[in-house]
Amino acid sequence: MKLLLKNGCPVDSRNEMPERVDILIEDEKIVKIAEEIEENNSKIINLDGAKILPGLIDMHVHLREPGYEEKETIKTGCEAAAAGGITTVAAMPNTDPIADNPATIELIKARAKEALVDVIPLGSITKGSSGKELAEIGFLSRSGVKGITDDGNPVMDSEVMRRAMEYARPFDLPIISHCEDLNLAAEGVMHEGFYSTKLGLKPIPAAAEEVMIARDIALADLTGASLHIAHLSTARGFELVKAARKNGINVTAEVTPHHLTLTDANLQDYNTAMKVNPPLRTENDRDVLIKAVGDGDLSVIATDHAPHTYEEKMGTIDSAAFGISGLETALSVLHHYLIREGKLDWNQITELMYYNPAEILKLNKVGLKSGAIADITIFAEKESWVVDTNKFKSQGKHSPYNNQELTGQVKLTIKNGNIIYDNRGGQAELIY
Repeated sequence: MKLLLKNGCPVDSRNEMPERVDILIEDEKIVKIAEEIEENNSKIINLDGAKILPGLIDMHVHLREPGYEEKETIKTGCEAAAAGGITTVAAMPNTDPIADNPATIELIKARAKEALVDVIPLGSITKGSSGKELAEIGFLSRSGVKGITDDGNPVMDSEVMRRAMEYARPFDLPIISHCEDLNLAAEGVMHEGFYSTKLGLKPIPAAAEEVMIARDIALADLTGASLHIAHLSTARGFELVKAARKNGINVTAEVTPHHLTLTDANLQDYNTAMKVNPPLRTENDRDVLIKAVGDGDLSVIATDHAPHTYEEKMGTIDSAAFGISGLETALSVLHHYLIREGKLDWNQITELMYYNPAEILKLNKVGLKSGAIADITIFAEKESWVVDTNKFKSQGKHSPYNNQELTGQVKLTIKNGNIIYDNRGGQAELIY
């Protein structure tokens, strides 16, 4: 059956459209976009002025499977993505076994075939993500990975990282770098500064991230490789990236919704949901990063969705695992804290969460236009809701926004022309 979306407000930074449109979908594709479409043989949904976005891409997601299914599975992680209006996720390789070989990549791809959204596998830079011996990068490329990373385990050896960049370049694979000097970070649990001193918690200095950003930029300059900095969190780190780009070095960077909306002051209640790596930084760091995404100087917003079991997140800040479950709240958080305040606009969201990640990962995405695959997110700006982690589709029930009221909510997620998430009637429903 054809699907006709009526009376929506399209958002697409690279395709001009009227302020209000109807969109006709048939056979997985958008077949027509116009101010008024009359179509009798179709299912009609009146959007009442809701935003229509290309289905969002999250290029930093931990699906945990294989090996850590008690934290998350490909199925549940993709359900969480659908509930957040995200139709494509890039799966980090820190699974068990590590995704450092084609067999594990093929396993992930096979299990993802039944998932609600597209799963793009990423491979490990080194064998076992040990940072010592390069993985078979050519074989990983042939198996379909769109980037390589040891995320969660920084490549401490500069010579190994240099060789990884040299090998990745002919395969046109970006190096996605978790920038953390483990010697400087030591056993820290939060940002080093006023609040770590006040709270008596082990600190992680900003320099632990920044010195590795500087190193990897230097190596990217040396090798000509494509470098992407994962979860950038400091003002000085951003300045390093900005200067490198100005000098023609092929480097991009991402920032998370939580680093754009929270600071180290939020840990004063010792809430383990606020414990994340890299840690929440200062108000100045946050404000600089907000300006950077608003000015177009940072390329991507990604969630770094990192689900854990209840037991792993309970207890003290010192003992709890690092990580936030971010797929289901990302777009609402960005709308509530940044778009409503005029610090970001919707066209910038499509660049940061659709076009730029697609370009970095070499995905063929063309947005909202006739003939395109119908991956679409419908977002109601005026709908308010209270975050309840117990209702998360993700198995990771930890969020710093739990019990907060957010303005703006994903109402529909459409994948390949089919509604996979429907939240219009007050009872959110996943549809296979």
